[in-house]
Amino acid sequence: MSIKKLDLESMTVDDLWSLHEKISRILSARITSEKQELEKRLAVLNRGRSAIEGDSGQGFGSHGKVRRKYPRVFPKYRNPATPSETWSGRGKQPRWLVAAIKSGRKIDDFRIREEARAKGRQQRA
Repeated sequence: MSIKKLDLESMTVDDLWSLHEKISRILSARITSEKQELEKRLAVLNRGRSAIEGDSGQGFGSHGKVRRKYPRVFPKYRNPATPSETWSGRGKQPRWLVAAIKSGRKIDDFRIREEARAKGRQQRA
């Protein structure tokens, strides 16, 4: 690889800009070429994986994966200020509950009574 030494400091703005455009074109072409080559290699690897596992390549990552059905989780806590805001007790606590706990209230203050929950289930069924 022979590169003649360029004195960039002495080049005019037009010459520097032309050099920049030429380098950008070459880089763009090489990146595109390398991306196509990597995509080909990935396609070959994916075909091999699906042949080994005996499926059509689905079920991996987030593409084509079928989620398992989980039973419905009913709410266990309710915001008394806004009764439509509920929380099942799973995952991150909602903001209204975090704020109430920080102000000194107990989580059990917001628990939905069992008979109210059972009544709600019967209505939905």
